[in-house]
Amino acid sequence: MFTAEQLDFAAAVERFCADSCATIEQRAQLTQGLSNSPELLQRLAELGWLGVSIPTQYGGGGAGMVEECIFLEETARGQAPIHAYGTGLTAAQTYLRHGTESQKKEVVGNLCAGHFEAIALSEPGAGSDLGAVRTRAVRDGDRFVVNGQKTWITAAHLADHLLVLTRTDPNAGKHRGLTLLYLATSTPGLDIKAIETMDGHTVNDVFFTDVVVPPTTWSAGSGDAWHRLMRGLNVERLIIAAMSLGARADRCKTPSLTCAARTVRQADWQFPGRPSSVGGSGAEIECCRAYVYQVAAQIDAGLEDWLAREGSIAKLKCTEVAKLAALEGMQLMAAMVHRRVWKESQVRKALAPPIYGGANEIQREIIGKSLGL
Repeated sequence: MFTAEQLDFAAAVERFCADSCATIEQRAQLTQGLSNSPELLQRLAELGWLGVSIPTQYGGGGAGMVEECIFLEETARGQAPIHAYGTGLTAAQTYLRHGTESQKKEVVGNLCAGHFEAIALSEPGAGSDLGAVRTRAVRDGDRFVVNGQKTWITAAHLADHLLVLTRTDPNAGKHRGLTLLYLATSTPGLDIKAIETMDGHTVNDVFFTDVVVPPTTWSAGSGDAWHRLMRGLNVERLIIAAMSLGARADRCKTPSLTCAARTVRQADWQFPGRPSSVGGSGAEIECCRAYVYQVAAQIDAGLEDWLAREGSIAKLKCTEVAKLAALEGMQLMAAMVHRRVWKESQVRKALAPPIYGGANEIQREIIGKSLGL
């Protein structure tokens, strides 16, 4: 399924993670209480691995989504605390398709250079239904003035810029009159407040109070953001799938098996059904891997605009299998789960991906509609 060069790349990323962030102590030192490590992201940028799928003229590696998924899977498997990189990569898809040259060089180049970028879509009352956004951007001469609130915004506290979905025409209909704007997180009137979750400080509320946005930071045609945004969201689902494949599904197999085998040897009793249970999870994971890279290869072949259903299937299946694998692994470890060890943290981390990037209920609707249901 992979070329020799791709396998070498995967092995190199795996070795890097094993050396840099394999232990709890290493990750704690890297994150300093945050859920992501700017230091580790910088080191990966120096190796030329960030934005491996981004064109070289914007600082990327000039490869494809297959290589990007390899990077995402291997860094997730290696527990590299950089998962907000995926959010920046999602934002980059919109800039690459619809942004100006200066925006691509500034924001996409910034991501490839080892800095965080973020995208602000969800609001209170407008999560999976982005057509219900109410954050207003009112035209004032040659600028917009933004007021409103975004919520569950990943890495806004670390990002240099925000890509923000706003409503510029309240009378144009649910999916019309929407405009994407981008602005620096240091812009006056922008207030970022942490939302504490089971995964620490990862997401935020973002408040806009008379935030002035000049015309040079309009990221897409005024009032026509909906269809422009869909490209980034389709790729985002593949990004989430690849990360779930590495971080949740693949890493949930071996430690669970080792612990179960040790317990069998020590207690000298049998676990009916456990080998078949773990074998079933392993089969699901391998099917997920094959599908993720099939979709990535189709994107690289130029079929991206026809892959909305496939992206939804990848996201739905990988996140659900990852969650089940984490819970199954926790069950296999028996009483050990009452301690704050690796497995319980994997379970906590496995609960959010089925929700973000469009809740899996929405993915099921997308898949159903694509089948004519």
